[in-house]
Amino acid sequence: MRLGELIRRTERRLQAARLHYGHGTDNPRDEAAFLVLRGLGLPFDADLGRAADPAKVEALIATRIAKRIPAAYLLHEAWLAGLPFYVDRRVIVPRSHIAELLREHPKPWLRRSPRRVLDLCTGSGCLAILAARAFPRAAVDASDISAAALAVARRNVERYDLEEKVRLIRSDLFARLPEKRYDLILSNPPYVTSAAMRRLPAEYRYEPGMALAAGRDGLELVRRILAGAPAHLSPGGLLVCEVGDGRRAVERAFPGMPFLWPQDEVFIAERASMAAGSRMRSRRGSARG
Repeated sequence: MRLGELIRRTERRLQAARLHYGHGTDNPRDEAAFLVLRGLGLPFDADLGRAADPAKVEALIATRIAKRIPAAYLLHEAWLAGLPFYVDRRVIVPRSHIAELLREHPKPWLRRSPRRVLDLCTGSGCLAILAARAFPRAAVDASDISAAALAVARRNVERYDLEEKVRLIRSDLFARLPEKRYDLILSNPPYVTSAAMRRLPAEYRYEPGMALAAGRDGLELVRRILAGAPAHLSPGGLLVCEVGDGRRAVERAFPGMPFLWPQDEVFIAERASMAAGSRMRSRRGSARG
């Protein structure tokens, strides 16, 4: 069988199975190509006219269909901003919109090149690695509450020979970073609401729940990040935070905060505006008291 026909046949099988996508692909055609090409150890630009043995990827395809396991976990590989990363069920599959902001040239949202960067809730370490590549002169800290996730991040950091640039820290947000200040904080924290967690497709249930669930309105971690970030940013420093489809919830929870939204899923906040917003909320709370 030719490679192109194997991909087309796999696409038909995936389509008939009514799978859910969103872990690197968003349709059965791309998912089929990913499973077949990477399952055979081939590059994405492989010659589709070459011969291919269906038996070598049958177990992968059958498992994807029967168990609804994301392809990235089956292959232990996810791609973000054109780079491959090792993944397993200790981390969510990388898909952050922040990656595209780091990939931009130039970066209109960034006034100066940062010298110290923090990737908060790093998971697989993908954003920390992308930041280290985007800002070659920067030192990057990557923190996560999960020791298991940090083990995956360490594997990816070593893969890109960035051990001297990217430091991994186990921390519950800023808890173990008491005296650190950064020019740029990146975060793709948990932001799935309680209601949405109950409706998650089977594929998402293979991911660690603690990396997804964020309370009733999805802002449990975001509130803590916004409260703590000013103390850990240098003057003029920026927070770049992903919130998925929670933009309206953020704007309701923080009225008057001058967020910049380069994408609907990502906001940028300056240190000064976050600090001012915290003072205003504190005064309102005192007045109510």
